[in-house]
Amino acid sequence: MLLVSQIRAEKEKVAAGLRKRAWSDDRIAVLDKVIALDDDRKAVKTSMDESLANVNRISAEIGQLFKTGKAQEANAKKVEVSVIKTTAKDLENRLKEIEAELLEALYTIPNIPDEKVVHGTSELDNEVYQKWDSAIPALHSDAKPHWDLMEQYNMVDFKLGVKITGAGFPLYRGKGAKLQRALINFFIDEATAAGYEEIIPPLLVNEASGIGTGSLPDKEGQMYHCEKDDLYLIPTAEVPITNMYRGDIVSVDDFPIKLTGYTPCFRREAGSYGSDVKGLNRVHQFDKIEIVQIQHPEKSVDTLYEMIEHVKMLLTKLELPYRILRLCGADLTFASSLTYDFEVFAAAQEKWLEVSSVSNFKSYQSNRMKLRYKDENGKTQFAHTLNGSALALARIFASIIENHQTDKGIVIPKALRSYTGFDIIE
Repeated sequence: MLLVSQIRAEKEKVAAGLRKRAWSDDRIAVLDKVIALDDDRKAVKTSMDESLANVNRISAEIGQLFKTGKAQEANAKKVEVSVIKTTAKDLENRLKEIEAELLEALYTIPNIPDEKVVHGTSELDNEVYQKWDSAIPALHSDAKPHWDLMEQYNMVDFKLGVKITGAGFPLYRGKGAKLQRALINFFIDEATAAGYEEIIPPLLVNEASGIGTGSLPDKEGQMYHCEKDDLYLIPTAEVPITNMYRGDIVSVDDFPIKLTGYTPCFRREAGSYGSDVKGLNRVHQFDKIEIVQIQHPEKSVDTLYEMIEHVKMLLTKLELPYRILRLCGADLTFASSLTYDFEVFAAAQEKWLEVSSVSNFKSYQSNRMKLRYKDENGKTQFAHTLNGSALALARIFASIIENHQTDKGIVIPKALRSYTGFDIIE
């Protein structure tokens, strides 16, 4: 969340950042609304404080009047105090209304894009940042897309998923389940070797946690909501893991705080249709390993590129062709200031599939969560938060079986063989 002080002091800079996100001037007018509401808040707060000060002053006078035997004057003052208290209470209620309206307005404003982010209107404006330096694999003449391979080798059963739950909920079985579990263990082991502490978080979160990372208010209707208990199924482990530090003041000596976790993730994917959702390309439930860092603001930029190198290492070990995109303003997530997406080439489909996003949120999430630290002068500051997919398994699974298929079967990448216990799925 942006600070009101930032919007006041750098209104044109904030507006320019929103234009990078393809915001119209009509939408940017919310900045004026925030400033106007803050003006109202200050005016009402001043009036309320003055009323309460008058209550205290007159109450002291009442005591003196009673002591000097001036009961009639004292009782008249008591009536005056009662009227002022009623006014102060009305002002307090009005102040709460304004503060709630101000907070609601602030929740509608996304993070300001980093200076490296270019203006854009869609994902077509994303920049290619880096590419895999090896050739795209050449498949044999009878190569198949992953949905056909999964059926042929009895690895994933979508029909049973539909029977049990509904469309978009795959059921892994046999060597498909073992490959999935191997990937999870491989990614977690690599993350812990890189210094990340493993976390197994809850899969449901409360509203405060959703608000803390910017998932709520849910502007795109992507989260599953358990209305009876007012809990939300997590769209990513980023939400519960980052919220471990909501409301905390951490020590500078604790930086960097490095956390990783495997969880199933749940997304409604409302409005998704067509060939992009076939097979494992887009599902409602998928497994993912997340890496999260809480870092000193002066070091978060370097940390972002360190996390990018970690994801590159994973894809290299899996022998998967990839490219890295730097997202344009319009394609950034709501809370991100700078995001690099990793896409893997699925050779049988002949298309790029997004498998990871690595983002620096700077102080945007920390302000919403009140995640702070004290600097060398003892002043409280907001920490920076970062996260990355390392990795999202559904599309990684699809890419592995497509890219590593041969006329004899699906060859398991060398890095996974100690985890699967087999070299090939025949």
